[in-house]
Amino acid sequence: MAFAYLIGIVALAYLLGSVPFGLLLTSFYGAGDLRSIGSGNIGATNVLRTGRKGLAAATLLLDLAKGAAAVILARQLFLGTEALAAFAAVIGHCFPVWLRFNGGKGVATTMGVALGLAWPIGLAYAVVWLGMLAATRISSLGGLCAVIAAPIAAKVLGYPAYAPVLAAIALLVIWLHRANIARLRAGTEPRIGSKG
Repeated sequence: MAFAYLIGIVALAYLLGSVPFGLLLTSFYGAGDLRSIGSGNIGATNVLRTGRKGLAAATLLLDLAKGAAAVILARQLFLGTEALAAFAAVIGHCFPVWLRFNGGKGVATTMGVALGLAWPIGLAYAVVWLGMLAATRISSLGGLCAVIAAPIAAKVLGYPAYAPVLAAIALLVIWLHRANIARLRAGTEPRIGSKG
């Protein structure tokens, strides 16, 4: 029975994470197929490239909310499965079955799961993410710094049990940003608001 519950939690968290809010919002509001715009990514940064700031903000909040919801539901349904649900939700966002497993890069959803696991971790994530974004105006750099900070924050702030799953998520997000990292090293990664 416990194994069946675990499978159910993983499936629920994956399905929540897999909802492609960026694609749905841009399609519904006539901003075009997000996969054919900019980087082709379904996240908030690419939604911003449509020029629709409101849709980008909504995408960010909804991607964050689905990650938090997956963790909170897991905690309510089967205490102790939060970390598993966190990982499954991020996997769902990055590899959604509905889009042939070609999804987003997980930065906003990771903040959501961090908030769901423990709000101080989520707060630390937000401070690093927004701080780096404000300082550099480079979306990928802010996100990368935030995901790296998350497992460290879990250790420092007294939630060491969540550090391993946040470290695993960080490795996944870093891997998905490998093209961005190459551009960062080359000095060609675009800044928010630039034409590049």
